[in-house]
Amino acid sequence: MFETNLAIVGNVLTAPEWRRIPSTGALVANFRVVSTARRYDRENDRWIDGHSTRLRVVAWRRLAENVASSVAVGDPVVVTGRLYTREWKDENDNPRVSYEMEAYAIGLDLARGRCRFYRSKTAQGVAQIEDSAADAIVAGLPSLPVADEEVSIAFGDGVPDEGEPNFVEPEPIVATKTEPEPDPKPDEDEELALEVERLAAEQPPVARRARRTKREPVAA
Repeated sequence: MFETNLAIVGNVLTAPEWRRIPSTGALVANFRVVSTARRYDRENDRWIDGHSTRLRVVAWRRLAENVASSVAVGDPVVVTGRLYTREWKDENDNPRVSYEMEAYAIGLDLARGRCRFYRSKTAQGVAQIEDSAADAIVAGLPSLPVADEEVSIAFGDGVPDEGEPNFVEPEPIVATKTEPEPDPKPDEDEELALEVERLAAEQPPVARRARRTKREPVAA
């Protein structure tokens, strides 16, 4: 009913590996990622590594193909998906537990570098005990390694070989001094107001009528 969805930011520990699920014949790509916290050491006045989290990341279908051709060891990645705890038994019937993330999306961390995205033309959790027995269990199911000739896509396939990308920094914009614009001509309303003032000044002054005083009553 409930799922644990999260995002992890870290570095790729192992190169993506193709595995086959014998029960369904499906191919799945998986790799390990580590996320290490950083904290400030006040005593030594420097940043040091803190606790780390290691997970196996599982990718299916188109995402698996793109991961296998794009992700290499050491790449900084951002992974989002569902976190699971897988319980299984090894060949000696010993109970085992591993933590695994089924990825929804995987991308490179652009806060630490640059890359260019190439759209596909046909596009529409680490084991707690990291050993060969844990590697054989993917998505909670036993799996087998895939030979190189059976892999549908490998690292670098489908990506144009253009050499080292050349990212050119944009030139800074320098503010230039511009000539002041001439005052705009007065519009028709301003011209009309000036003409009214001129005509009013040419008119002779109007003589004011003497104010009538109130007559005093005459005694009889």
